Amino acid sequence: MLSEFSLIDRYFGRRAALSPRAALGIGDDCALLAPPPGEMLAISTDMLVESRHFLPDVDARALGHKTLAVNLSDLAAMGAKPLAFTLAVALPRADEAWLAGFADGLFELADRHGCELIGGDTTAGPLNLCPTVFGTVPLAHALRRDAAQPGDDIWISGTLGDARAGLGVLRGEWTVSEPDAASFRRALEWPEPRVALGLALRGIARAALDISDGLAGDLMHILERSRMHAIVDVDAVPRSAALKRLPADVQRRCTLAGGDDYELCFTAPANQRDAVESAGHEAAVAVTRVGTIAAPPAGHDAPAIHWRDANGAPLTLTLQGFDHFHAD
Repeated sequence: MLSEFSLIDRYFGRRAALSPRAALGIGDDCALLAPPPGEMLAISTDMLVESRHFLPDVDARALGHKTLAVNLSDLAAMGAKPLAFTLAVALPRADEAWLAGFADGLFELADRHGCELIGGDTTAGPLNLCPTVFGTVPLAHALRRDAAQPGDDIWISGTLGDARAGLGVLRGEWTVSEPDAASFRRALEWPEPRVALGLALRGIARAALDISDGLAGDLMHILERSRMHAIVDVDAVPRSAALKRLPADVQRRCTLAGGDDYELCFTAPANQRDAVESAGHEAAVAVTRVGTIAAPPAGHDAPAIHWRDANGAPLTLTLQGFDHFHAD
């Protein structure tokens, strides 16, 4: 039977040591990590809990990928370059086949982004995965939620809604073709952090975040921090060909309030449209303009999203992003 330290050494410690970037990594009470001169550390933690953030039967390799991907997505939203991460894991049992698959998925993504595992912890318990990621970014180029200004365009990377559609298929909420089901499930289990786009948007975008809990809820975070309103064209929100084959009301539910997309939502001045398009081309990801940031009307200081259709007609939509304590 694997002990705690043999488990760490076999599945995490040896592989983490192949490309050291920290001054001191796994094996001591603390890791020692320094950012490049003139840059700040960007730090984020995003926990994944079984049956809350992933299904119990998810493939171990996919789960290893997603565990790091959702955290790298936070660095992408800040315009930060990945540097290192720690990983705390609670495991119901030391299943060697599961651990091998999980580590494969985790390190394939870590190696692709040059992100070194520098420490963590393991214990017995219900399956719970808690990475902390560290990145670097010049302070002046950090993409903050409080930086949106009136007249900014609102942009979305990639497409929205496929992950929520995949969850709906798994729950039996709707029926789709086998190819569409496979596409939706891949979006749910293998999100792609938009690190390259975040880096390309430095000096171009103003405010940004990653869409983890649904556009309706996450965009409000920018509006709250920036004290702004937003006007959003619902029909402009990008969606995949597979999602377009679902009923219109399901499309809206998935794209606007679905969650688990891990695409970037960001604002940029209108005179930077060509630069944003170039950044998307450089990062090899589509970027779509979906709305505008507006100053609050007199007497309406509370942040709000004003939904419109393609013709500019107002829409009355009741939408709420994912809530970890009141999830559907």
